Amino acid sequence: MDGDRGRQASPGPPVSPDQKASPGTDVVAPAPPDSRTGARRLSGTYAADAAIAGVMAALLAGGTLLPGAPSGPARVGVVGYLLLVGGSAALAVRRTAPVTALVVSAACMLAYALRVPPETATAFPVMITVFSAANAGRRVWAASASAVYLAGVLLVELSDLGTRTPREVVDRVGLLLGWFVAANVAGVVSRQRRAYLRQAEQRAIEAERTREEAALRRAGEERLRIARELHDSLTHSISIIKVQAGVAVHLARKRGEDLPPALLAIQDASADAMRELRATLEVLREPGADDAPGTARADRIGELVERARSAGVPATLAVTGTPCALPPEVDLAAYRIVQEALTNVARHAGPASASVHVGYRPGALVVRVEDDGRGLPDVPAAPERPGAARTGVGLTGMRERVSALGGRLQAGPGPEGGFTVHAELPLTAAATGFGDGVLAVEEGAA
Repeated sequence: MDGDRGRQASPGPPVSPDQKASPGTDVVAPAPPDSRTGARRLSGTYAADAAIAGVMAALLAGGTLLPGAPSGPARVGVVGYLLLVGGSAALAVRRTAPVTALVVSAACMLAYALRVPPETATAFPVMITVFSAANAGRRVWAASASAVYLAGVLLVELSDLGTRTPREVVDRVGLLLGWFVAANVAGVVSRQRRAYLRQAEQRAIEAERTREEAALRRAGEERLRIARELHDSLTHSISIIKVQAGVAVHLARKRGEDLPPALLAIQDASADAMRELRATLEVLREPGADDAPGTARADRIGELVERARSAGVPATLAVTGTPCALPPEVDLAAYRIVQEALTNVARHAGPASASVHVGYRPGALVVRVEDDGRGLPDVPAAPERPGAARTGVGLTGMRERVSALGGRLQAGPGPEGGFTVHAELPLTAAATGFGDGVLAVEEGAA
């Protein structure tokens, strides 16, 4: 940006209403602290402006040395060359100090015009600094310097009417007037265009932020809708199951009857389902981890084994390795895999026993659930196509969880019968979407 005020026009803290600006100066925000990038840009600006100033001084001074020049070296003199060099040197600070450059350039060029018959080329440094001042928001300074310089040139031209006709004076002054008006207008237009581009950029940033907020709002509304649907569709049914099971247990105890293990399993399972459903609804209503905060799921795998025993499935649990804190995603996935595998044993394996193995390995958690069942007689037959795999909803959920963590899942009949679920969950993986894991499902999946 050009000039001190131009550098301050960059986005920054808002300006308070009681701040005052000098006449003709735009009120802009203060500049942020300089960074290394800003320092390099400023150094490049100085270098470019210094090069322009050097070229301008060389052209103006060299023009007086050309054969046939209106003002030769003898007429220009040392003072005249110093004025040309000084007026051109002011261009080196035209963007960092536009008012200073404008005053110095206009004074030097006007003094030169009073000493030597003015030429059109000597007005170029003044026009450039006029443009820079207008571009920096100093419109009054730019217009005033233009008027003073043009008035001085007009006086010099009028005092030299003996060698110039009035028509030539009017043409020369009119041409300079048009150029100076164009320099002022170009500076103002350039500043307004830059301000427009900044506003367009801010609007684009605001629009992007608005879109992100709208997406987050829609996601929150969808979570609330899902939470309401789960609450309305599942909570009532599970509550009835829990109440009915509790009533049946109470009546059996009141009558002195033996409590069926299946009834106790139903009561415990319904209570656990209510707790998990409540935790799921809380997560949906308040975005967070995949599970309730502070709940260690892998440590509760023993509860799943006990529940399977109460449901009539002889189950054992073996833990190898050194237990350690697990990432929330791995913790929940291991719990759900064991839960689903034991549920499948109870539903589809028939009279069978199950063994659960949880292994803590360096960088991975291994979960393995095996049973020795032969299947229930009412289990639907396998698909007619040889080698086809039947994948149930439970195994699909396992696949999605393991695949999201970049792990491996193998599920299928064991070498000596029964069914085996083997999952390897990397402890350093993060959920990156489905499709990264490996799933092998063979015939007989639940």
